[in-house]
Amino acid sequence: MPNTAKYLLVGSVEAYSGKSATILGLAQLLVKRGVDFAYGKPLGTYQEEAERSPYDQDVNFITKTLGLPDSHVCPTILSPHLGVVKDCLQHELRPQFEAQLMTYRQSQAGDLVMLEGPGSLEEGQLFGLSLLEMANGMDANILLIARFHTLGAVDALLAAQARLGSRLLGVMLNDVPEADWHLAQELVKPFLESCGIPVFGILPSDQLLRSVSVSELVHQLSAEVLCRPDRLDLLVDQLTIGAMNVNSALKYFRKGRNMAVVTGGDRTDIQLAALESSTHCLILTGHFSPNSMVLTRADDLEIPVLGVDLDTLTTVEIVDRTFGQVRLHEAVKVECVRQLIEANFDVDRLLSSLDMRSEF
Repeated sequence: MPNTAKYLLVGSVEAYSGKSATILGLAQLLVKRGVDFAYGKPLGTYQEEAERSPYDQDVNFITKTLGLPDSHVCPTILSPHLGVVKDCLQHELRPQFEAQLMTYRQSQAGDLVMLEGPGSLEEGQLFGLSLLEMANGMDANILLIARFHTLGAVDALLAAQARLGSRLLGVMLNDVPEADWHLAQELVKPFLESCGIPVFGILPSDQLLRSVSVSELVHQLSAEVLCRPDRLDLLVDQLTIGAMNVNSALKYFRKGRNMAVVTGGDRTDIQLAALESSTHCLILTGHFSPNSMVLTRADDLEIPVLGVDLDTLTTVEIVDRTFGQVRLHEAVKVECVRQLIEANFDVDRLLSSLDMRSEF
């Protein structure tokens, strides 16, 4: 029996554009419409070392959140790490991975198989698993996600169209700042449509989705949790540096919201001031043991305190980078994404473009 499932690759022109979030939001709406949905991520996230799990973190989270049975989860072909990269540089392994990709076409599960593509158009080329190679191998359409942080996103989408050709089904503009909302709606969308690039949705920036959990900061900083390990689920919206005098710091902290405050481990005055503001995490740098008064107050207020063996500048750089690489691994964010997709994405137009509208 031939496989009649439709295949949709969700890709992006740059990493951390919102592919996983888009898939989660769309999947929930498609299931409501009666679409039998399957999911997979052929090329896993690059790792320093080999992972034991056949799925990466995104796959595990998405399948668990959606409650997908094993029959509706396509296995990850490859999670690249240094060892496999070296093997590919020394031996011709592309045919092996391309053959595994063909097994996706043999799956009978689902009316629509939505696959998460690589982080860019180039990623995966070494393995024969770039976005276009996947699309050609599986006869799949491509939905491209682009963060609208500069007008350069238009250039990137036009370049992607030239590269992907008829495989490009359409695009979604993501993370559009409020100041650029009119520009995206009234100028950019009509222009892209006139160039033959359907725009299925435009999603506004949302502070919740750009927030980072304290547990993620612990992981990225290799931090020691000095207080309230039970509150690492708190979300941080912004980074604040406590390097001024305490009077200036108080004024500064009062303007913040859900902050991670980075300050020297010897600055007890700044630490206490931060705890009396909207602080969700206190990060102490250097090799100083915090004052017991600080830990007692933090414990009373249920604010985690982290200690790092790094200087303040390095700590700030790591935290700032973490904000730019946010992953969607919290239930509250899943609901937020669902609402944004429902309000701003034309799901029916997507199904029509896939020749599925008449079926559901």
